[in-house]
Amino acid sequence: MLPADIKALVGTRLRKLREKKGWSQEQLGFEAGLHRNYIGGIERGERNVGVVNIAKLASSLGVRPRNLLP
Repeated sequence: MLPADIKALVGTRLRKLREKKGWSQEQLGFEAGLHRNYIGGIERGERNVGVVNIAKLASSLGVRPRNLLP
């Protein structure tokens, strides 16, 4: 799997989980303590999100970090 592929897959999973909660990128950013622009970059597959931020995002969404990974 190419790095760009995994970034896109993580972004897609993040977007689906966020939308399932009915949250905007801004709301998820607030809940996770991350900037909304960073959330958007992850969802577009532009950002190489670190494990600490994966844990923050997963916790905010009420899922396990593995749910964000392919």
